[in-house]
Amino acid sequence: MALGDDSPASYIHMVQHLIERCMTFGMSMEECMETLSKRADVQPVVTSTVWKELEKENKEFFDKYKQLRSEKGGVSSS
Repeated sequence: MALGDDSPASYIHMVQHLIERCMTFGMSMEECMETLSKRADVQPVVTSTVWKELEKENKEFFDKYKQLRSEKGGVSSS
């Protein structure tokens, strides 16, 4: 990636990377949206959209992720 690369694809890739970082901390989509909004100035709708696309592409992974969060008591009641 070139320095100063402002392309939409570059931005989406950055958001994806940040989502993956949030997931290493066991965050839910809502927690990730809040964190990225506060710390990286990413609009929650962008985080949500990228997260949902990742879920579509990696259904088995996200099903397992949600199951592990649930087993560890990491699922917040909404």
